[in-house]
Amino acid sequence: MSWETVIGLEIHAQLSTKSKLFSGGSTKFGAEPNTHVDLIDMGLPGVLPVANKEAFYKAIRFGLATGANINQTSSFDRKNYFYPDLPKGYQITQMTKPIVEKGSIKITVDNSEKIINITRAHLEEDAGKSIHDLFEGETGVDLNRAGTPLLEIVSEPEISNAKEAVAYFKAIRQLVTFLDICDGNMAQGSMRCDVNVSIKKSDDKELGTRAELKNINSFKFIEKAINYEIERQIKVIESGESVVQETRLYDSEKNETRSMRSKEEANDYRYFPCPDLLPVVISNKELQEIKNNLPELPEEKEHRYVKEINLEESEAKIISSSKTMANMFEEASTKTDDAKLVAKWLVGDVSALLNKDNIDIDESNLTSENFGILIERISDSTISGKIAKSVLEEVWKSGSNVDKIIETKGLIQIQDESVLEEIAKKVVESNPSQVTAYKGGKDKLFGFFVGQVMKETQGKANPQTVNDILKNILD
Repeated sequence: MSWETVIGLEIHAQLSTKSKLFSGGSTKFGAEPNTHVDLIDMGLPGVLPVANKEAFYKAIRFGLATGANINQTSSFDRKNYFYPDLPKGYQITQMTKPIVEKGSIKITVDNSEKIINITRAHLEEDAGKSIHDLFEGETGVDLNRAGTPLLEIVSEPEISNAKEAVAYFKAIRQLVTFLDICDGNMAQGSMRCDVNVSIKKSDDKELGTRAELKNINSFKFIEKAINYEIERQIKVIESGESVVQETRLYDSEKNETRSMRSKEEANDYRYFPCPDLLPVVISNKELQEIKNNLPELPEEKEHRYVKEINLEESEAKIISSSKTMANMFEEASTKTDDAKLVAKWLVGDVSALLNKDNIDIDESNLTSENFGILIERISDSTISGKIAKSVLEEVWKSGSNVDKIIETKGLIQIQDESVLEEIAKKVVESNPSQVTAYKGGKDKLFGFFVGQVMKETQGKANPQTVNDILKNILD
């Protein structure tokens, strides 16, 4: 039997504001539990929320970048449910009138492009965090995250497989980081998503019953969770049973999903307009200012790199795929007049190390400053390309300063022609048979002599100078 998969993603992007959505509490990550908690976050009686203007501006930036409709008048609702890390007993969100509606984003999978439509992107406050592994037999509650501003980005159910879902999540992450509205740090929970998965027969017009996979914060886990869930639902239906609408948890250690609770409907949450908050109105002037100050977006950057810097399309796509890598490229390009050299190192050696360790460039020890110094030392011939590879590997491991590595390991390139000429003469004299063969027409042996000189100098000789000297000696 032929089955089709229908997937929709609800991505929660934590907005990079200094304070929370309705209070002055800090959003800084990593503080001791319950130290960044305001009276409003605690839900104490008599305290009133005040909307964070910057959160609205960041949400609008996302809407404009995805070609969405911006609701210049939006409002808040209360979503009622009881959980230990939700002290008010309700979450303030935008149910009836979200700030952003009807956008879209382009994804590329296996060299094929596809447009995924975005139903809405609305503002809401985050809940706190329940901690189950600190106290034996007890659960701790940390409210530092309570009230943190989130932008929930809801896709249409137009994603057809796990690969597309990962590509969509990556495209959203790329966009929000370039817009500087979210740091995209999934390990810290700055971005996470709920995945709605259902299957149906190819000729069915109605969608199947969906299961929601909750709070996944890794590209790898999204792909694995979806693939497992598809197989699970197929087995359920083919065994004569029905898929239950429910919320499921993905267990990465066992690579399986398991039931958490039956899936609630909207009426279960008893939504109603928040009586403490008036509708928020964005003026035409504010909207225009936000439009005028949108940064260069990934696709625009990619086109500029190809058109103005003459990078290959493949190079431009890789570099513009990450804000950090794009910044590295542009900062390092100021250290040399050869931007293609910078691209070569990022797309080649740096990307190879990223793939080897299976990490994002933000997780590596390589900084823009250190990479810029490396490019500068290659350009001014302080070190050779071969030595630069070993320096990059050391930076990758330790995060040490490039100049410090070069100095402490004595890696400065030998530029003195008289020294190199003496070494070259010694190599030629030590290999008479190769000299005879070279002069007899075996031109490829020239590389042998270059290699021997580089070996004698432990790779520290200037390759171009060595080439010139050997040509004079041999020819």
